[in-house]
Amino acid sequence: MPFKTIVTFVHDAERDKDALLTAAAVADANEAHLTAVCLGLDRTNPGAYYAGANAIILQETLKAAQEAAAATEASVDAILNVWNCPSDTVAITAQIGAMAPVIGDRAVLSDLVVLPKPYGEGRDVEDVAITEAALFRTRVPLLIVPDGHQNNITPERVVIAWNESPEALAAVRGAMDILRAAETVDVAIIDPPQHGADRSDPGGALAEMLSRHGVRADVSVLAKTMPRISDVLARHCEDRNAGLLVMGAYGHSRLREAILGGATRNMMELSGIPMLMAH
Repeated sequence: MPFKTIVTFVHDAERDKDALLTAAAVADANEAHLTAVCLGLDRTNPGAYYAGANAIILQETLKAAQEAAAATEASVDAILNVWNCPSDTVAITAQIGAMAPVIGDRAVLSDLVVLPKPYGEGRDVEDVAITEAALFRTRVPLLIVPDGHQNNITPERVVIAWNESPEALAAVRGAMDILRAAETVDVAIIDPPQHGADRSDPGGALAEMLSRHGVRADVSVLAKTMPRISDVLARHCEDRNAGLLVMGAYGHSRLREAILGGATRNMMELSGIPMLMAH
């Protein structure tokens, strides 16, 4: 499905500028509409204050969040002013603990959500909260943009991380237009199950489905030669000189990923290329 409605969330215009510019470039190339939601975050914990102080504290922190949202909106307007794609900005405030429904309401009818990497230098808990809300509240494809990337997503080489999961299939379907435009598409399968339905031809069914959509895909069956699946994927993307990784997100619970780590979280930390993910 083509991207015609694109949404991005910004709560620090300078720090999130690369993701914003990428969203604008994708919108411009696809003749799509871009909505930039400018967040003013209220970090108040009402339980930390004595009764009677709450109203005063809440009023002050809400005012600060509204001012931050307005300032971010002004910066975003200035950045988007040079682009030809139709766009709009909206300034809203939200508490960190209540961001999920705000993110969901603003993005659920979009075709693509564009966000910066939630992990890394300068990133904090709110970046993770925004990313997880976009994945779990919308089921809309999510483009994760690494720092330094400011262009449309038109990679010559794409790697698909395939594990036969519904999440991976949703990501593939969300990326179909990009896959059709790519010169090479590599389906990467790490240690496929020996007794699975695809055991005689791992990835063959997906490659056949892709071929019917005009995508010629090669299949790479990889051994888990490193402790983490994410390390194998990252090295394979580097070996293939890939410009985009397509993968499902959070096949395990978020709690398990947070405590033990997982491919989703680790790839968000490791990847130096854009990732199109879906849950």
